[in-house]
Amino acid sequence: MTRVSVRPRPLFASVVALAVAAMGGLLLVRAAQAQTPEQIAAAKAAHQPAIQYTPNKHIYPPIEAAAGDVDAALAKARREHKRVILDFGADWCGDCQVLDIYFHQSPNQELLDKYFIEVKVNIGREDANIELAHKYGVPVHAVPALAVVDGHGKVIYAQDNQFSDMRYMQPQSVTEFLNKWKK
Repeated sequence: MTRVSVRPRPLFASVVALAVAAMGGLLLVRAAQAQTPEQIAAAKAAHQPAIQYTPNKHIYPPIEAAAGDVDAALAKARREHKRVILDFGADWCGDCQVLDIYFHQSPNQELLDKYFIEVKVNIGREDANIELAHKYGVPVHAVPALAVVDGHGKVIYAQDNQFSDMRYMQPQSVTEFLNKWKK
């Protein structure tokens, strides 16, 4: 039988290993938080999108569908006791494309399914369904722009351009948004 000798690790090496492990955990926790506006601006200035996306992917319904889609979502939200997220955007919008990707990643997909009915509202070239956006308090200075409403159409929250740099943002920004406005 061969004996293997295990030497005890010096105290200093143990402390360093523990500190490195703790820093790694700290970095993981930090990465799970949404970015600061400064971090987003730096990523944008460096032209470093957070994720790759397919430009002009067809994700928004025809412009004419908006009013009916919103009415159907409000009725469903009343039945299911959920809120409605109105996503004003367009297929040409890269930030809208990234928001759609983030909406459908975990844990955001689960939050959407449990608490919200999502409605994509096509704004064309920022020349369509603007009156619908204004009805729900969204000025549409940039897209994507979101409104959260209850099943009766009462505005809970309306944003303007908070997600207009979504391609430079991390998915945690969407997670924080969904957690903040869920019931």
